Amino acid sequence: MNDHLIRSTGNAIARLTRGNGRVAIVNYHRVLAAPSPLPGVRAQHRRLHRQMELLARCFNVLPLRDALAAIDAGTVPPRAVCITFDDGYRSVHDLALPVLRRLKLPATVFVSSGYVNGHTMWNDSIVEAVETLPEQELDLAEFGLGVYSLRSMPERAATLGRLTEASKYLPPQERSRLVGRLQTPVGERAAEGLMLTPEMVVNLDRHGIEIGAHTVTHPILTSLDEAAAQQEISDSKRELEAIVGKEVALFAYPNGKVGKDFDARHVAMVRAAGFQAAFTTAVGAITRRHDRYQLPRSRPWDDTPFRFALRLLQWLARG
Repeated sequence: MNDHLIRSTGNAIARLTRGNGRVAIVNYHRVLAAPSPLPGVRAQHRRLHRQMELLARCFNVLPLRDALAAIDAGTVPPRAVCITFDDGYRSVHDLALPVLRRLKLPATVFVSSGYVNGHTMWNDSIVEAVETLPEQELDLAEFGLGVYSLRSMPERAATLGRLTEASKYLPPQERSRLVGRLQTPVGERAAEGLMLTPEMVVNLDRHGIEIGAHTVTHPILTSLDEAAAQQEISDSKRELEAIVGKEVALFAYPNGKVGKDFDARHVAMVRAAGFQAAFTTAVGAITRRHDRYQLPRSRPWDDTPFRFALRLLQWLARG
């Protein structure tokens, strides 16, 4: 699929959906300078570079708030796309920002405020442990998680996927205890320094990258009581506004599965905290019909520019 065909297909989709402007939002996390031996929700630098170049050539990339305003006004251009990054990894600053600046592409970074300035997210501690623990079986029965194998790289990859998914839904204190158990044999080394510093957050903002909130400690909101969930939501807004010195208007739900990771209570909390919009991880493009506090946003898994472009066009066609 060449650039002309991508653009003409996107224009045809826009004509067929006239009066119902659509915006596809892509969602990245950590960017790797080199491939990892283990799979995860990370965009390799080379893949990200290719995808950003395709977006610059073939799509209309909008700042997220501008896209929302265009939807309200009925002025969404064809082939409209927004770029977002979650969690607040320093690689967004060090690796993605130069690419975005060179291509003049806007983006939004949803930051978990509690990890700014030297702290490590729990999932990265698990990655480090799975990568570095000796070849053995990992018995986590005390956490109700069973036994995992680390005897080969494919088994480590499978263990990482299963363990990360299961850990998401542990109560926060139990999850912290699990991370401590995993770190005891290896210590916390490689995972240090993975997250943005306050200075990097400010620099992203000064270069036109909007800062959004992603809670304080990235919990699954449904695993918390209501008071704790409200604090995670409101404190993240307050803490990030103190760093950038301006309003933080957008929010992304951790993990983002509607009804499983957050529910109507948390939607109401986000609205009450003063956010203007909030984003899930549902597949598809946003339209005027969507609840402004449950807007879809998906991960681009594709290895080739062709598949990446095709996925975006499918999202725009589906709405």
